Amino acid sequence: MDQPIDLSTKRICVTGGAGFLGQHLVRNLQSKGAHDIFIPRYPEYDLVKGEDIARMLADAQPDIIIHLAAHVGGIGANLARPAEFFYDNLMMGVQLMHQAWQRGVEKVVALGTICAYPKYTPIPFKEENLWDGYPEETNAPYGLAKKMLLVQSQAYRQQYGFNSIFLLPVNLYGPGDNFDLASSHVIPALIRKCVEAKEQGADEIVAWGDGSPTREFIYVEDAAEGIALATQYYNRSDPVNIGSSFEISIKDLTELIARLTGFEGRVRWDTSKPNGQPRRKLDTTRAKEYFGFSAKTNFEDGLRKTIEWYLANRSKIA
Repeated sequence: MDQPIDLSTKRICVTGGAGFLGQHLVRNLQSKGAHDIFIPRYPEYDLVKGEDIARMLADAQPDIIIHLAAHVGGIGANLARPAEFFYDNLMMGVQLMHQAWQRGVEKVVALGTICAYPKYTPIPFKEENLWDGYPEETNAPYGLAKKMLLVQSQAYRQQYGFNSIFLLPVNLYGPGDNFDLASSHVIPALIRKCVEAKEQGADEIVAWGDGSPTREFIYVEDAAEGIALATQYYNRSDPVNIGSSFEISIKDLTELIARLTGFEGRVRWDTSKPNGQPRRKLDTTRAKEYFGFSAKTNFEDGLRKTIEWYLANRSKIA
């Protein structure tokens, strides 16, 4: 590993720092000595607009940028708004990295997405497989927009010697997640459905697809630790997976969440809805080798903490 960056001496800008992952990352950075952290908030800074990026950089004067901000959602949101997901994520990332280079920012940490991998990637997903095919159709516009940050990172390092890195976090879950059924990912959506069905005495919940796809999830605090370690220690443009290497089918996940929430009804699978990518499981060797990261949180323990947080906070987020 490289010599670590002393975060206590750096001005750090975290785009998306007020969001789900961002709040956990900011706390993690502070625990590692960072005290000068700038968090741009929408709509004061609309990072799709180049002029707002320029104003943000002038206000923040960052040494390091960690780019978490993204227009994200589950399969339904991706199907309904593919153009928005492509344009917004592409324009945010490409303009931000370009202007960061122009201003002489020391380092940019760009977050990609697991959706960038080809639909039929060999298991476990290795970073060298990223270009072996087209992403799964339901989220390809989002995945490809984020993947362009990898191309840009490598091109700017090659031509300009610009220090940027590209991380590929797997699906996140944990306290503070988005529980809005119109835009949430699978874990918070299932937690909310099970809790509400139990309270209403419903005898079934409806889940998308047929339950056969597998997914890997990483607890949000683990993901924050991986990103913080990469910020400190990693200074190359080879893409790096951030994951847990734990794979579970959507059917088993649904049954587990039902058990943990106390919902005893049945699950009706709506097979008119898409499954998404058939399997997802990451090879996390690079993260361990390059900056010493491995996930620590047991999946069931993480789910319990997420359910507890939702039950305690849902009156504020309904």
